[in-house]
Amino acid sequence: METSLHRELKSLYAGRHAQFEVPLDKYRVDVVSDGRLIEVQHGSLAAIRDKVRRLLQRHRVTVVKPIVIRKTLVKQTAKGGSVTGRRLSPKRGRLLDLFDDLVHFTRVFPHQRLILEVPLVDIEEWRYPGHGRRRRWRAGDHQIEDQKLVAIRQTHRLCTGSDLAGLISWPRCRPFHTGHLAETLEVERWIAQRIAYCFRQIGALRPVGKDGNAWLYSLTAHQHKQGRSSAADSTR
Repeated sequence: METSLHRELKSLYAGRHAQFEVPLDKYRVDVVSDGRLIEVQHGSLAAIRDKVRRLLQRHRVTVVKPIVIRKTLVKQTAKGGSVTGRRLSPKRGRLLDLFDDLVHFTRVFPHQRLILEVPLVDIEEWRYPGHGRRRRWRAGDHQIEDQKLVAIRQTHRLCTGSDLAGLISWPRCRPFHTGHLAETLEVERWIAQRIAYCFRQIGALRPVGKDGNAWLYSLTAHQHKQGRSSAADSTR
């Protein structure tokens, strides 16, 4: 079932004369606006990878991939029932979560006809107890009735490898290995390794040697600037 979050993002990205849920080839496209196809994907980008790759052969495509930065959990007595409480989820998203999906999308992005829009959003998640007649109650057991958009904090528009490289801070030492990258980004090394993999796959990072067992890398994105880029950001 389509969530309110999905509908709201489709409406935000649609133009005045946009068409919704348009059959095209063997697919159904969320929005067609001014000759551009728009796909809103809250789930994994891997799920639409082949679809987008096929559509890019003949069309301009924008993929909207929201990242939930803050989530308010709204508890209900039952589906459609009254609200019994609200609380902030302890789980908070971050821009680096994008690379969890890009690791499965590097054969599609970048592409000259593709724009990847990444809005950082606050949402409400409406829940109700998930136990039924044949299921025993378990703490934390629930069903999600809906997800609703509360706010868009910021949007990153990515068209090239250089745009992607501008999203993160890079180690000052050159060349560097993933340990340096993990320290700079303040993440675990396996996360840095995933990020490095994405950049290698799109040709924005190249191996230039080894330090013991660790590969050393150098950036190849010509338009990269040290630190976070503000040129690709727009605040809504």
